[in-house]
Amino acid sequence: MKKLSIIMAVYNEKDHIEKVLKNIQEVEASLEKEIIIIDGCSTDGTREILRGIHSDNIKVVFETRKNGKGAALRLGFKHASGDIILIQDADLETDPFEYPILLKPILENRANIVYGSRFLRGRGRTNRVSYFGNRLMTATANMLFNARLTDIETCYKVFKADMLDGFNFLCNGFDFDAELTASFLSRGERIQEIPITYNPRNKKDGKKLHWMAGVTSLKAIIRRRFTK
Repeated sequence: MKKLSIIMAVYNEKDHIEKVLKNIQEVEASLEKEIIIIDGCSTDGTREILRGIHSDNIKVVFETRKNGKGAALRLGFKHASGDIILIQDADLETDPFEYPILLKPILENRANIVYGSRFLRGRGRTNRVSYFGNRLMTATANMLFNARLTDIETCYKVFKADMLDGFNFLCNGFDFDAELTASFLSRGERIQEIPITYNPRNKKDGKKLHWMAGVTSLKAIIRRRFTK
């Protein structure tokens, strides 16, 4: 039986982490699941919640200093033992019950990489700044790599574990999403997109994305295109 490694970078998500984990555990999947949580020095009580979790398929790694989402995901990749990797955010913006539709093309050997696109059905409830910022980054990646993607910043990136082989990642923050996508495209990999539901939150609700991430993401895309 194939194994799914779910990688989750966590920082100050005490209000959501237990519900997200409950939803993940309830997902019906035709493969074994392991959940790898990397906590980036949370200060709001998230660490205490994670220390109280005892489950055979959950592994929690506590960073000794806050290194950023990208660094946390890369650390999570090192701990992954599954055949397939799925990146999950530690909030309730996306729905783990959509795992089966994301996994299906890979399990049927029709794709090596699947992205859950928030925008295949339109903008939805995403605010204009976030939407057009993502459009700019996605358009840049499409132009530089001759691709036709709609959402390179999506949380839901699912891929066979060996798709990571040979990459030297440099981004430690939110720009890692762009770097990972550009890395796949630079090697000529095809990314299949599938529409997902998306319930965006704002900064009041705990949204952490800063506009500077857009600048560093563009730099990451361009760097990957023109350097080996």
